Amino acid sequence: MGTAPPQPDDQIAALARGGRTNFFGFLLRLLARLPFLIIAGQLYGAAPLGRFAYAILVVELTGQLATLGLKRGLAMALAKTDRPHAHVIWDALVLGWALAIVGAVFLAIFPRLVFPNSFVTGFDQAFPLIALAIVGSDISLAALAYRHKIAAQVRARSVIEPWVLTIVATLLAFTEFKRDGLIIAYSASMLAAFVASIVPCVREFGLPRGWSPHPERLFRLARANLPLAGADAIEWTTRRLDLFILGIFAVPSVMGVYYVAQQVASLPQKLKTSFDPVLGPTLSNSLVVGDRIGMAGHVRQVGFWIIAAQLCVALALGLPGEAVLNLVGREFGGGETILAVLLLAEVLAATAAVSEAALVYTCPHRNLGLSLVTIAAQALLTLLLVQELGGLGAALGLALALTLGSILKARLLSRQLGAPVAGLRLALIPAAAGAALVGLLVRRLPDVWQITVGIPAIILVFGAIMWRWGLRPDDRVLFRRSSA
Repeated sequence: MGTAPPQPDDQIAALARGGRTNFFGFLLRLLARLPFLIIAGQLYGAAPLGRFAYAILVVELTGQLATLGLKRGLAMALAKTDRPHAHVIWDALVLGWALAIVGAVFLAIFPRLVFPNSFVTGFDQAFPLIALAIVGSDISLAALAYRHKIAAQVRARSVIEPWVLTIVATLLAFTEFKRDGLIIAYSASMLAAFVASIVPCVREFGLPRGWSPHPERLFRLARANLPLAGADAIEWTTRRLDLFILGIFAVPSVMGVYYVAQQVASLPQKLKTSFDPVLGPTLSNSLVVGDRIGMAGHVRQVGFWIIAAQLCVALALGLPGEAVLNLVGREFGGGETILAVLLLAEVLAATAAVSEAALVYTCPHRNLGLSLVTIAAQALLTLLLVQELGGLGAALGLALALTLGSILKARLLSRQLGAPVAGLRLALIPAAAGAALVGLLVRRLPDVWQITVGIPAIILVFGAIMWRWGLRPDDRVLFRRSSA
């Protein structure tokens, strides 16, 4: 049977604990992501990196579609059910795995969809099956998040997954398996993350004793999650449509530079996903008890935390952007303008991302419509700009579309809840100005000093200004070691 949801007085503290735990995971992921990019650029080169990037793009889309919105929808299913939670979780797992098998078999039959411009081996044909591990890990972690068990996500996503990827890719670079080294490393990392997700899930909820799969029940679960699945798939595609369109028009070298810049710029996005595991259950519980004003307050609170953190990281990575990209290889340093625009896009997207966390529960179909408008605008803008500006055009198209989505979704949610939801505050301006001034000064230093001294200095100045003038009592809960 389900456990009682947390009381409203505890929810800000729960959000803070979850965000704080996952922020630590973000830092761990940052430490692992950059070494992987360096290894991929230095030891493998542009062609294998491009082959790897496109292959995981297709396989992760398969996993995203097969998950069917259950990363967020599972919280609502668990909140409303009278059935044992283990039974509901295994319904979700079986549904996700069944859809993943269909997708993987299709891609195995048509492997050129995964590897369009290279020779395909037997291992390449089997590679799409890794989507099952992606689905199993996502659903297991979503179940744990419902009970605010966030540590498993940090271990699986921020420690085990990136470090297995980095270590295996490094080892294989010096063996006869180098051609498929990045693909094998990715598969190993996803399998390791799945084990690190499913084991604590079984420990928390137990085995599904007395459970058996029921086609009609699985169909009802799938139908209930279709709006969420559509919204998740569109959000996922929005973050990769620029890469796909650029690949059509740009030469491989431009594609490689853009991919590396995109990977660095995606790091601030993980700050938003740090709150996803606990924000979804908190909002769904507020909706169940009819506390819409409380929902708006949670969205504002978390929105401010995310915007402030993303802006800080964007400045820290963007101002010394050339030095950061030069770590991967000197040929990548020219993408610093692209990196700056992509980092700005992440900040602009924060309001839409947090608003959507509530919209998927309050008006999922209208949220899906706004997501379609956003991705259509991105496709049009990117097609127009990329032919003139190349990689910079793709980045600008993404930034403009995400800004439009943020405005539309925040306005819709504000009307739905009858309260403001935007997390913007004036204190962000002086903090950003102070950090930018430091960043402009450190750009004069050699690359190694820009990274080792400049990045920490930018973060320190931004944080000090925000701590002194930008944080309210509720914000400071985020920094307490113990929050009731």
